[in-house]
Amino acid sequence: MERWKAVILDTLVMTAGFGTLSMMGVAKPDIISHFGISAEAYDLQHIAYVFGLFVAFLLGHTKLYEGSFKRSVAIALSFAAIPQALIPYMPNWYGVVFLRFIQGFVVSLVPLFSTQIANFFVAERPFAKGIILSGIFWGGVFGSMSAKYAVQALGWKGAFLMTTLIMYAVLLLWWLIVSDFEIIHKEEGTAKVSVWKFKFTWLLGFTFFPALWVIFTIIGFSASLGYQMGWGKDQVATLSTSLNISKALWSIGMGYVGYLLSRKNPSARGLFKAIVQVMIASYAIAFIGLLIYSKAILAGNYTLTLASVVLIGALQGTGPAFWTSAPATYPKSIYPRASFALGLISNSANTVAPSITEILARQSDALALGELALMPLIGILTLLAVSRMKMPVEELGHEA
Repeated sequence: MERWKAVILDTLVMTAGFGTLSMMGVAKPDIISHFGISAEAYDLQHIAYVFGLFVAFLLGHTKLYEGSFKRSVAIALSFAAIPQALIPYMPNWYGVVFLRFIQGFVVSLVPLFSTQIANFFVAERPFAKGIILSGIFWGGVFGSMSAKYAVQALGWKGAFLMTTLIMYAVLLLWWLIVSDFEIIHKEEGTAKVSVWKFKFTWLLGFTFFPALWVIFTIIGFSASLGYQMGWGKDQVATLSTSLNISKALWSIGMGYVGYLLSRKNPSARGLFKAIVQVMIASYAIAFIGLLIYSKAILAGNYTLTLASVVLIGALQGTGPAFWTSAPATYPKSIYPRASFALGLISNSANTVAPSITEILARQSDALALGELALMPLIGILTLLAVSRMKMPVEELGHEA
């Protein structure tokens, strides 16, 4: 029971950490007016944030996240909270852009919680991770809804400060209840082995790349196409909210499927087989959803587009499985670093996907939609390839 209590509290931290960051989008008109910037200049903050999500995984290879697990989580959440308090008082816009880059480091919570879950569970890892990852999307849903009222009641500066307090209030609750442990990066034995030397690391990291490519592109791309077709602000917002809810539910649902498959054979190879099966199934469902979505968008059919996101959300079903792959496939001495390495490879999609999709859309909407629909197939092919490879834990002869 203690372990599952920690899972729920981890989810709450994720919801607070990612949900409060939606304030930037809700307060867009106020922020543009306050800093006297153009809409194009405003978009720089999102580019900086997404690049921060990528750079965050480099931090796992430093001593920043060694030692106390609780301290590490507090640092990761502070990357979101402290800039959130400073943004209203920045003297110029480029200071805000830099702070948004720092806020991207909050994604370090994901591999940190993966290390915690690996200590708590074996077969249950995908289910526990699915619940925790759903917090990102619950944050998107509840953050956007509450932010609108917070800005109206407190003004945009007051709302930013309030969300900082919310993050630290949730962190305090988490801190008082969750037990601590040491994250150790040893300097002997297998720890001397670089996770980057394995071809397995590069290919496994790339299995999640196609999912993130679509996840980090589709909401903004859908909004752009929706407004282009004359859909109203409420319709576009409903589409975004529905997609976030879908991703949260698929994260939990496919995490549970991963648990059911994992408990049949909790050996390292058995756990990895379950991970591959869950990710392939998620990609296959999402591929069907993206085909329907593409047809609906090109036809201007809002109802069918809205229905398709129920299936597209299955992309996030790959997340719980992927984020439990490091403890299943690497020796204990190096899997915390492996988690950050896998995150770095997969999250490189964040830095290029929206821009490439936009370039393709300038040529043809159908071309951009085809690119997005192709991604799940690339994911499936990569998973089939990596499933045939020798895992590091088998190569090095140590139990995961």
